Amino acid sequence: MNKNTMARPPRRAGRWAAGGLGAGVALAVLAVLGACSGGPEDADLVLRNGYVYTVDATDSVQQAVAVKDGRIVYVGTDAGAEAHVGRGTRVMDLGGRMLMPGFVDAHLHSLAGGRALLLCDLKYASLTRAQMQVAIQACLDGSASKEPDAWLEVVNWSRQGTQAVDADPDKTVLDALTTRRPILVRSSDFHTALVNSRALALAGITRDTPDPAGGAFAHNSAGEPNGICEDAASWQVAAFIPPDSDTDKLAQGRAALLALRTQGVTTFMDAASGADHGVVFTTLQKAGELTARAFFAVQISPDEAAADPAAAVAEVQALATRFDQGTPQVRPTVRFRHAKLFVDGVVNAPADTGALLTPYFTNVGTAEAPHWVAGENLGNLYFPAEVLNPVLRQAAQASLDVHMHATGDRAVRTALDGVAQVRTALPGVDWRPAIAHNETVDPADDARFGALDVTATFSFQWAQRAPYSVGETEHHLGPTRFARMEPSGHLHQAGARVAFGSDWPIDPFDQLLALKIGVTRAGDPESPNGFGPDFAGPINNAPGLSRAAVLRAITLNAAHQLRMERQVGSIAVGKFADFIVLDKNFMQVPEEELARNQVLLTVVGGQAVHALAPFTALAPASAAALQPLSDGLPTRRHALAATAAPQPTVFLQHGRRVDLRASTGHAVVHRPGQVHGDGHNH
Repeated sequence: MNKNTMARPPRRAGRWAAGGLGAGVALAVLAVLGACSGGPEDADLVLRNGYVYTVDATDSVQQAVAVKDGRIVYVGTDAGAEAHVGRGTRVMDLGGRMLMPGFVDAHLHSLAGGRALLLCDLKYASLTRAQMQVAIQACLDGSASKEPDAWLEVVNWSRQGTQAVDADPDKTVLDALTTRRPILVRSSDFHTALVNSRALALAGITRDTPDPAGGAFAHNSAGEPNGICEDAASWQVAAFIPPDSDTDKLAQGRAALLALRTQGVTTFMDAASGADHGVVFTTLQKAGELTARAFFAVQISPDEAAADPAAAVAEVQALATRFDQGTPQVRPTVRFRHAKLFVDGVVNAPADTGALLTPYFTNVGTAEAPHWVAGENLGNLYFPAEVLNPVLRQAAQASLDVHMHATGDRAVRTALDGVAQVRTALPGVDWRPAIAHNETVDPADDARFGALDVTATFSFQWAQRAPYSVGETEHHLGPTRFARMEPSGHLHQAGARVAFGSDWPIDPFDQLLALKIGVTRAGDPESPNGFGPDFAGPINNAPGLSRAAVLRAITLNAAHQLRMERQVGSIAVGKFADFIVLDKNFMQVPEEELARNQVLLTVVGGQAVHALAPFTALAPASAAALQPLSDGLPTRRHALAATAAPQPTVFLQHGRRVDLRASTGHAVVHRPGQVHGDGHNH
């Protein structure tokens, strides 16, 4: 027997060596303390000699944790933990590393993220039109057997980045490629698609095609569609792409779970879900493959809400009846108890579809001598009050919490007003609304989040200088609004409960970079997911959050949004044993190093689902099937080569190639007339 896996004698003092389970054997789950013995029960696992950051009421730091039957049974000193060491207890020395609650990601897109790992990927890079052509042609050449009729989907196109270094492309950029295939290039914010002439023809889009509700087809000077499709128009074209098979969707779910556990995410909410999500993740849960607690917010479209708010809510309830697995258990389960509403679009140029209280600015001068003045565009309010308020009330009466996308200050105010009318009409109702993104908020509304008990869910990474947040977006918003853009600090100071949601795959999946930006409001030029030295420095002078506040946002506050604060989100006796171990101490490293960190161990319900050295002895059996296929180039998206398609870091999972840095296309359920896309920073 390996000396590191030998059972320890019961409650003996002395030196503890590092220990763990043998390869391929899961960590034993934990239980609540037994009532019969009269003393501490022997734990299945004790982790000691660590910096245990609890996220309790005082953010206390302890040394050791003991777990049994999937739950935490002790938090405290090394000496106190020794009472829980019995003959069958396995002991692990943390070597002073930081152990903290597992990340709770309160807003992402799981199947979209998993799907993104398997498609042609532009990696969010600021590419010229010529560089786009080189990268997309490489994908076409690598899949020549798909000629002439299979669609090529391309993801993670930084439209704002292309505009910053070149000019907005149109269908001629794609038509010049050597292929007959229809092509759809999805922008990283999911609000724009660029398609070629073949795709337009297959979708039946002509100069006479009317714009759909909540979207638009752009036209060239001759009046013909130019290949740019905004919001609902992009989904109208995408509807002609053959649907993924059930096997494809399971592969996407598995790829997503791999990325989640690698990033330390132990609980997540998919913020635009449908029946496909329920089928995929229920199948994986029943097969024992669900490695994170899964929550799903079912999307309600403006058309559905306007036509019959009660019926729209009833459709969400029907999915909940079909898929929701009830009271959370130690083993991860599937929950359907949220509704998702897209109140507006995005405040970033050139879309300018986020709903504002005063108009976007427009340049009435020239490019060389700009003169910015208030124009007439107020953005798009997809859920006006007369549509929003009835569906919010129906949701509250049905015990469904709501998750509202709102980026512009008018959309935020409309959402807050809607919550206020529910609070007045249904006093005392047990209801937990959240507003996601909140990129621009009028100062008069800051304190309303706390007063109305609305969670403000932010994607902290958007508070960095980036092609989508400076330049044209800065000019279009104007100096006053831009000075407060991404106001997480302002809302926190005003008493709001701030939670975190990555919105993956809208951005690269990098939780620690996002947390760093939450503190500093600046990116990391050395990060592979950063924008490089050209975008160094803070986005504006608005306040950031403390390190403690960003960690609470991604743990206990996000858990509260999901009604899981009694089960997860802090290291406390009786809670599920969901925790992670970091390579470096987030509370102690210099600010510039906050993102230069790694999750070494992810534990869910007392079971290790991801482990790196020195915790590889705890690695789950499935880790043996993940074989690296390449070292990955480039490492930085701002250095993407113009002469070759990017070669990602790839793993083989269930026979599929998985790029853990990639991201992409939405697998949101489609219904005719529904506004699609996720909202978003770009």
